[in-house]
Amino acid sequence: MNSYGSFPEARPRRLRTTPAMRRMVAETRLDPADLILPAFVREGIAEPVPISAMPGVVQHTRDTLRRAAVEAVEAGISGIMLFGVPEDAKKDAAGTAGTDPDGILQVAIRDVRAEVGDELVIMSDLCLDEFTDHGHCGVLTEDGRVDNDATLERYAEMAQVQADAGVHVVAPSGMMDGQIGVIREALDTIGKEDVSILAYTAKYSSAFYGPFREAVGSSLQGDRKTYQQDPANLRESMRELALDLEEGADMVMVKPAGPYLDVLAKVAAAVDVPVAAYQISGEYAMVEAAAEKGWIDRDRAIIETLTGIRRAGAQMILTYWATEVARKLSGGV
Repeated sequence: MNSYGSFPEARPRRLRTTPAMRRMVAETRLDPADLILPAFVREGIAEPVPISAMPGVVQHTRDTLRRAAVEAVEAGISGIMLFGVPEDAKKDAAGTAGTDPDGILQVAIRDVRAEVGDELVIMSDLCLDEFTDHGHCGVLTEDGRVDNDATLERYAEMAQVQADAGVHVVAPSGMMDGQIGVIREALDTIGKEDVSILAYTAKYSSAFYGPFREAVGSSLQGDRKTYQQDPANLRESMRELALDLEEGADMVMVKPAGPYLDVLAKVAAAVDVPVAAYQISGEYAMVEAAAEKGWIDRDRAIIETLTGIRRAGAQMILTYWATEVARKLSGGV
C-alpha cells in the first residue's frame, strides 16, 4: 500500500521477473531458420580477402565458399545469398560476365549446389552492378542514363543462366520497372517454373550501402537515385509491392532493414507471401565499429537489431551474422 491507495492495480512487471519468465512470454522469437547468409565469392584469389569495413566478413575463394555453405547448413540457417565478384578485366559496359555460364557467380552456384544440394536454399543476386565497368545496375544509354527496357533483356538472360547453374531462388535487386514479370517469363520459357523469385520490392537509395561496395569491388560512377527508391517515400513502396506481386513475385523484400522498419511492417501486414528484410553492410559495420570502441555490448546489440527486424514482420532476415547467431541460438559457440 502506498499513499495513493491500492495503485498500481496492474503490475506488468510480474511478467519480467526472471529470465525464464521473460523467455516464456516473449512475443517475438529468433530461430536459425529465419536467417539467410549473404556471401561474396571473388574470382582469381587463392585466399579469402577480408573486407576492411566489415570486420569478420570476407570475399571468399571457391573453396572457402563451399566451407561456409556447409557451416551454414550445420548451424541450421535456411539460405545463402550469393554475390559474384569478377576480375576487373572482365567488367564491361553490358556486364557480360554476369551472363557467362562460366562466370564467377554461376560457377559459385554450381559449387554450392554440388556441396550442399537442397539442404540450403541457394539464392543469387540478379543484378549487373558487380559486372559492369560503370557500376550501375543496368546498361546505359549514350547519354549515361540507365536504360530500363534494355536492362530487362539482360536480366532475363541472367535469370536463365543462374537457373541453369542450379539456383533455387533468383533475387533481382536492380529496381527496374517490370523486372519481375520479365524474369518470370524467362524462367518459365526454359522450363524453370520451380525457380522462385525473391523481389527486392522496396530497395532504397541508402547511405548505408558503403561497405557493400567494397565487398563487391564496385566501379560505381555517380549514384542510383533514378532507380532506387527515395528514402522519404512509403506509399511508393506499396505501389512497387502491388506490381511485384502482380508480376509473379514469390517472396518480397525490404532493404535496408533497420532504418525502414515502418516500411517492413506495412509490407508484412499487406501480403500473404513470405517477407524478407536485408540487414545491410552499413548496419553491420556500425554495430561492429561501436562494439570495437567499447561503446555497446556487441552480442546484445546484434540480437536486439535482429529481433526488431523480426518483430516488424520479416519472416526471413539476410544478415552477415547469420551463421554466428544461428550457432548461439542453438546453444553453440
